[in-house]
Amino acid sequence: MQLVVLAGLANNFAVPTFAQQKETVDPEVRQQIAAIGKKWDEAENNNDAAAIAALFTEDGVFVTDKGPVYGREAIQKRFADDFQEWRHSNHTGKRDPDSFRIIATADDVAENGEWSVTVQGKTGDPIHVKGYSSEIVKAMIGRSVCTFNIAQAPAPATASVETK
Repeated sequence: MQLVVLAGLANNFAVPTFAQQKETVDPEVRQQIAAIGKKWDEAENNNDAAAIAALFTEDGVFVTDKGPVYGREAIQKRFADDFQEWRHSNHTGKRDPDSFRIIATADDVAENGEWSVTVQGKTGDPIHVKGYSSEIVKAMIGRSVCTFNIAQAPAPATASVETK
């Protein structure tokens, strides 16, 4: 429950709090967060649900396009189920270097960025998927909250219909 409240506070007070504390994120903390991101890429490319779940705090929340998943165990199950249906490869995450913001202590940092992955079902061609994410990360511990979206490709242009 505290994480949900924390996420709500982060959203409601983002502009004034983040604007004041933008430059205070320690470079070492940024490196620790980048290391967590690299571990995520490796775990997803290896289709390793346990390794992804280990990157979350015990009470972490993973907010998906289908709703939130609460707790490390449930997050692991969500990815295990996904990996049964889809083989993931070429996952990369890129953090926005200007997005790092302290939200509580110097080790509690919010950040956002982009991601992409190739998925392939048991039949059919590989599909390239991409989107954006935001995270609240406890340095050296893992993600407390991670949200993502899937950016849809633009719809093809339709031919205009002439009227008489």
